[in-house]
Amino acid sequence: MLPFDPIDEAARQWGLRWGAVPAMHAVTSLMRVQQLVLGRLDALLKPHGLSFAGYEALVLLVFSSRGSLPLGKMGERLQVHPTSVTSIVRRLESRGLVRRLPHPDDGRAVLAEITQEGRDLVDRATADLVAAGFAMDGIDEAQMGELSELLRPVRAAAGDFEQPRRAR
Repeated sequence: MLPFDPIDEAARQWGLRWGAVPAMHAVTSLMRVQQLVLGRLDALLKPHGLSFAGYEALVLLVFSSRGSLPLGKMGERLQVHPTSVTSIVRRLESRGLVRRLPHPDDGRAVLAEITQEGRDLVDRATADLVAAGFAMDGIDEAQMGELSELLRPVRAAAGDFEQPRRAR
């Protein structure tokens, strides 16, 4: 553990050369927290044989009305490249957590369908994530809500979703 905050020091030095110190500090802090949280989530999911990406794919299928989705739609909803979805689904399929099926209405599309074993694993893995507070140590529930709201406009501006217009 360092005796100083390295991001504060980087921001200090950044400010001696360039502008936009608050933006640099915020982005660097955000990226570091992302690394820390993802590392901890992956460690929590490892005993279940899952990465966070695999867990997200399984949860998406649990949330779907039929327990199945076309791989293309999974990529859109998970916001990942189609080849990443194919790779994730292949790994899950090799463990019997999902099965790939031909789409009944589109001969070019493939569905991923969660199995009962996949559903059971999601329940066990989710219990561990919830018990660990989703690795969001150091902030309380109200702060988590504030953080989500602070990040929402950044996600909307990047095209993640269409921000609803506010009534005037």
